[in-house]
Amino acid sequence: MVMTYRGDDGGRRMPPPRPPGGRSRDHQRAQMMPLPGRGRSPYDERTRPMNSREPEYAPPPQDPPRRPVGDDYPPSRPPRRRRWSIGKVLGALVLVFVVFLAGVWVYLEFSIKRVDALEDYSGRPVAASGTNWLIVGSDSREGLTEQDEERLATGDVAAAGGGQRTDTIMVAHLPDNSTKPTLLSLPRDSQVSIPGHGKNKINAAFSLGGPKLLAQTVEGATGLHIDHYAEIGFGGFAKIVDAIGGVDMCIDKDMNDTVTGISIKAGCPQTLDGRSALGFVRMRHSDATPRSDLDRVANQRKFIGALVSEIASPGTLLNPFDFFPLLSSAPDALTMDSGDHVHNLAGLAIAMRGISSGGVVTTTVPVTSGSAENWDKAKSKQLFDALKNDTEVPPGIVVN
Repeated sequence: MVMTYRGDDGGRRMPPPRPPGGRSRDHQRAQMMPLPGRGRSPYDERTRPMNSREPEYAPPPQDPPRRPVGDDYPPSRPPRRRRWSIGKVLGALVLVFVVFLAGVWVYLEFSIKRVDALEDYSGRPVAASGTNWLIVGSDSREGLTEQDEERLATGDVAAAGGGQRTDTIMVAHLPDNSTKPTLLSLPRDSQVSIPGHGKNKINAAFSLGGPKLLAQTVEGATGLHIDHYAEIGFGGFAKIVDAIGGVDMCIDKDMNDTVTGISIKAGCPQTLDGRSALGFVRMRHSDATPRSDLDRVANQRKFIGALVSEIASPGTLLNPFDFFPLLSSAPDALTMDSGDHVHNLAGLAIAMRGISSGGVVTTTVPVTSGSAENWDKAKSKQLFDALKNDTEVPPGIVVN
């Protein structure tokens, strides 16, 4: 059956033919237009007319997804801490230690007093094997108040003959080979030739010409070439001992000095403070020192061994309450030759650590008939030759 419709003029007309596919043009247009609010259909390309110039539909830009907040936000990782390996920690500690030692070295190098003690002269002994130190303990009262002199029982300068004299004269020999080091005492009353002054007690050389004449006198009497010089006075000696809290000694007998009035009780160990230590190394008028100066120099070597061991012990070096007072007292206590340095002094201290344990030969110049004034020429020559040649000191000439 064919449907007809009435036109405007009232006549019947046939409907327009349908497009292929049986759908009207309006329906086709409706299919090609997207619904509001919707994106393009995957069939749009198929339904868009070929000659259409309408721009392709593009979806509106979308904002990037926002990060969740509050409880929905995932916990962030804590920042990774930088871990130091054991090697780095040790390296840092070593660096700090090296810097500290360098600071100590610089401080001592530029603060210790210097003196021109060693010089070349005609007929001076030539340098031989090993290294020789001249160690001097003077009765200098420099820097001491009247109260200090009274406390330390230093005695009257005028009564002692005036000027400065040396209560202690030693030669420390450090060999270049495996031979033991030697600490040699020269009794202060030894009769020797003093250049320009004839024969006299060896300690008079210091009073007559200071360190330079004393060094020349020792070289002439022993035939040894002196390479380094170190000196310590009364006040400096006591300060060093007090700085480290005293030195432990084994005292065999009660020691009562009738001249200075210093008394030291027997005991082992017996801690000697600066005053007692100074009295111990100077004492010769006592029942405990029947050989007078020979016993005194033996006590001096004994004390030096204990002092060096105490200074070099971890209890002193690692204890700031001992180390820093020791460090501050050293410049006022010590005097070195102008050509010496702190590392030379450190080498001496290291070599002398073995005194207490027997690692160092300690002796006095052999003398005649128990007198400290005259040396035994034959035995003395044997001793000095052994030191020159870096050979072992013959046990038969060692005097304790």
